[in-house]
Amino acid sequence: MKVFLILWIIPIVLLGSWYGLSFYDINFGFRILTRELHDLVFTIYGNILGIPPESIPPLVLKAIILDTFLVVGFIVLKRRRKQIWASMRKLFGWTEDRDAPIATATSRESDYSRMS
Repeated sequence: MKVFLILWIIPIVLLGSWYGLSFYDINFGFRILTRELHDLVFTIYGNILGIPPESIPPLVLKAIILDTFLVVGFIVLKRRRKQIWASMRKLFGWTEDRDAPIATATSRESDYSRMS
């Protein structure tokens, strides 16, 4: 799970760092961090996708938010799997043992079901 989280967070941090530094033109002498290259990259992506370049960053942000919710959901499922499964068994009346009979309705309840 740690490897999964690391492989998920590294691209987000790199993309966010590049975007923030190049947007504000804090380049430290590196051409990749200049505002010119920033605008060029988004112009190219906009031309490829057929959308205006200024609409790409919000789309990327929405994708990162969706991915974050998915990753957090996977983590919750992994950590709480036994509790979730136990509550589903209780909700649907499933038993732990497959050979054990499932509790049926009492005779009074079954009489009422025949009346309707």
